[in-house]
Amino acid sequence: MKTNSIAFRLVAGAAIWIGAALAVSGYLLAALFDDHVERSFDRRMGVMLESLIAVTEIDSSGKIILRRGPGEPRFEQPFSGWYWQIRSRGDGEDSTRSKSLWDQSLATRSGGGSAASQSYDIAGPQNQALRVVTRNIMLPGVDHDFQFAVAADLAEHELETRPFNVLLGISLSALWLGLMIAVALQVKFGLRPLDRLRAGLVEIRTGRAERLDGDFALEVAPLANELNALVGQIGRVVEHARTHVGNLAHALKTPLSVISNEAGRDQSPLAETVRRQAEIMTRQVDHHLARARAAATANVIGARSDVSPVVEDLRRTLVRIYAARDISIAVEGIDGAVFRGDRQDLEEMVGNVVDNACKWAHKRVRIDIGRQGRNLRIVVEDDGDGLPEDQRREALRRGARLDESVPGSGLGLAIVQEIAGLYEGSLELGEASLGGLRVELLIPEAEN
Repeated sequence: MKTNSIAFRLVAGAAIWIGAALAVSGYLLAALFDDHVERSFDRRMGVMLESLIAVTEIDSSGKIILRRGPGEPRFEQPFSGWYWQIRSRGDGEDSTRSKSLWDQSLATRSGGGSAASQSYDIAGPQNQALRVVTRNIMLPGVDHDFQFAVAADLAEHELETRPFNVLLGISLSALWLGLMIAVALQVKFGLRPLDRLRAGLVEIRTGRAERLDGDFALEVAPLANELNALVGQIGRVVEHARTHVGNLAHALKTPLSVISNEAGRDQSPLAETVRRQAEIMTRQVDHHLARARAAATANVIGARSDVSPVVEDLRRTLVRIYAARDISIAVEGIDGAVFRGDRQDLEEMVGNVVDNACKWAHKRVRIDIGRQGRNLRIVVEDDGDGLPEDQRREALRRGARLDESVPGSGLGLAIVQEIAGLYEGSLELGEASLGGLRVELLIPEAEN
């Protein structure tokens, strides 16, 4: 899941909000439980305080005596964490205290004249954090009251709350994790129509489908319909451009052919000039019409053409055309190669390259079809005389003819180079292993 994806944003947003809600809930639950334990703790000490008051008497000399112990063994153990103390409020001195206090006393508050119980925290012996409950009681036979106090170590309170807090934290963490898994599954299921939409667009782009088919979710269906309309409109625009190019070619080339034929019947200098200019115009028309047609189809969505049938058709045609010279054309390489583009452009490029090889070959032409990265590599070699390195660049110049004895317009390789460039491909010339010219054509391959 990438950080800039919709799925990540949905899951991350849910994780933050759910985590915050669970954290607040956990805090409130822990606070409520802590308050419950504290109240229970205070009630327990209150019961002990009542027991202490119940067993306390004043003897004939006015001193405090206990008929029996309060009933808690830890009051007898030094610094056990459980303590009681009875302080006379008349003289301000401690009257008596539990053995667990040893020689120390509890730093309790005076409490004023209130007879109600008070609960608060104090520091006890050995820096113990104590919870103390106090009450002022007037005993019979004396003219002042006494402060009864029972204290207990808060560590016992923490021993009760810590397991609950740990269990609460683990439970809420597990709940958060479970909710995140559920949210992730929900997001994946909810965004599945977008995955189907993407897969459908891949099918269209690679030429395996012409439109988005299937039932889409209510929110995605309008987008699918608009995309189908857009693809259809692009197809109509391309078809219109092809028709326009064809009409333009017919409208221009027919008059030029008539002019050339009429000029050829006359031997005057003017007729020769007209004939040469008509040929130049024909070459320019051929070049620009081929380029315009390729530009209109180079980036058409879904255009794809099988390479092997096109090459085989060209091989059979050129073998018949050059039958008088007994030219053999061999085809090697991979089967099932698919060009990402228009079939007519593929025929234009490969046809020009192979036709050029047949013109200059002595007897043999070889076509090798392979792959180079994401591109198809079509290599055409002949056993002719080849071209010196300094003339190879000149051969790719539009209208250049290095040998006037061979018929042609000088546009073949130049057109191939321009069409390949429109498809982000390339054309390179080199020395063939057969001895002649090696032409390497790189064009994009369609995805399977």
